[in-house]
Amino acid sequence: MPNAAQAPTPGPAKSAWAYNLTIDGYVVPHGTSYIDPVLTANRKWLHLEARYNYENLKTGSLWFGYNFSAGKTLVLNITPMVGGVFGRTDGIAPGCEFSLTYKKIQFAISNEYVFDTTSKSGSFYYTNPEITYSPVTWFRVGAVAQRTKTYHTRLDVQRGFLIGISHKVFEFTTYILNPVIAQPIIELEVGASF
Repeated sequence: MPNAAQAPTPGPAKSAWAYNLTIDGYVVPHGTSYIDPVLTANRKWLHLEARYNYENLKTGSLWFGYNFSAGKTLVLNITPMVGGVFGRTDGIAPGCEFSLTYKKIQFAISNEYVFDTTSKSGSFYYTNPEITYSPVTWFRVGAVAQRTKTYHTRLDVQRGFLIGISHKVFEFTTYILNPVIAQPIIELEVGASF
């Protein structure tokens, strides 16, 4: 569940590329545990993204998007995208990453609709909203939800919380989904920006 707020980092060299690699590891009780790598590249307005095991297991996707940003105190980042999905699921997917940040609070959501080109019944909507609070710049806590096709539980929407820390270019976040059931899903995320 890569952070939806991965907006391009403005710096002194406006034409430079900004990259982010995030790897999520899912521990799914009585299911298939897996990893989900996501690589993004941003340059000015251009957003490129490659994913694996995100839309479905043994499935990759390539994305093209446009970065919009506005505000200083209340910061809005929006990246509408379109992607091609291939593997266990084949299709076309419009999506959007959105974040709204005010001081130490951030609301972010990543969503997409996959139009399965091999079977209409295989089409689905994926969403991942989260709200976080950062009392200090290197620490954040928050609530998260997601609706995914990658694993199935008796709950249609997975809900839980997250705790994250960062140091220089690295981030580590732990997500606990469905914490009130006997065997919650644990997601461990490691990210690096360069």
